[in-house]
Amino acid sequence: MKKLIVLLVIVFTANLAVAQKCNESHKKNSFELVDGLIKATLYHDNGEVAQTGYYTLENKLQGEWVSYNRFGVKTATARYNNGAKVGTWNFFDGDTMKEVTYVNSKVSKVKTWQVTDSRVVSN
Repeated sequence: MKKLIVLLVIVFTANLAVAQKCNESHKKNSFELVDGLIKATLYHDNGEVAQTGYYTLENKLQGEWVSYNRFGVKTATARYNNGAKVGTWNFFDGDTMKEVTYVNSKVSKVKTWQVTDSRVVSN
């Protein structure tokens, strides 16, 4: 019986140590007031940054937003004006980049680029 109790204490202690280690790598989303906008930094479960960008005080997306995958690699850049999609957005996937242009929050043009041997080639 004594051995069983000691074993349970060891297992419980090991689980507690692992749980604390996992919590240390998990970051909470942060929101900060900067020049009349809310600066947001959102995180993946593994602690890597998922997105950065701004909100208006009315909770509408504003300015540039950047998205990253779980490994910290940039996957997209986007622009908003008071919640409306504007300008050219870029989506990155390996050696491919897509440029999506928005007018009145609607897609007006899509262009795909391939990166080969340090060159960018339009498709």
